[in-house]
Amino acid sequence: MELSATIMHHACVALEPFKERHREGLIAAAHADVAIFRHMPFPVAEQGYGAWFDLLRGEQVAGRWIPHAVIAPDGRIIGQSCYISPRPKDACVEIGGTWYRREAQGTAINPAAKLLLLGHTFASGAERVELKTDALNMQSRNAMLKLGCTFEGVMRKQMRRPDGTWRDNAWFSVIREDWPELKARIEARLACQ
Repeated sequence: MELSATIMHHACVALEPFKERHREGLIAAAHADVAIFRHMPFPVAEQGYGAWFDLLRGEQVAGRWIPHAVIAPDGRIIGQSCYISPRPKDACVEIGGTWYRREAQGTAINPAAKLLLLGHTFASGAERVELKTDALNMQSRNAMLKLGCTFEGVMRKQMRRPDGTWRDNAWFSVIREDWPELKARIEARLACQ
């Protein structure tokens, strides 16, 4: 698997690997409603999104993350989604660190973004894509199920939240054999919107 940072386009959304020019748009989108970060493991509400942007850029430079700015058709930055910890030997990567402004939630944005990310991943030779969320984040869990991801279970006390409490993670996956049917399902869903 050779996963590269690339710009991806769909009629509903564009994904651009983080550049410094995305900083202000991401900060504006994030600070529009910091409550959307209550399930994230980084203290955005306390430290501000700028600190998280810097952390993600560092992970990007180190090759551990490929963060993307999510851009609406009107050109506004409305969120982010990332490739996390690519494991080329295992042909596996996680998609996560995803958040959207409230007005983008429940729209075609997430399925279109996941279609692009998953498509690029499998075209790059992946055999498995992992997705996780705070087990308490039912909105995210339901979105993954609606996409057609397979629920694999909950790993208890897997990470700490910014407030020091333990976070259990609900894990989902898509494997290469699932991809053709899942892709068709997402495309049909987007065609109806």
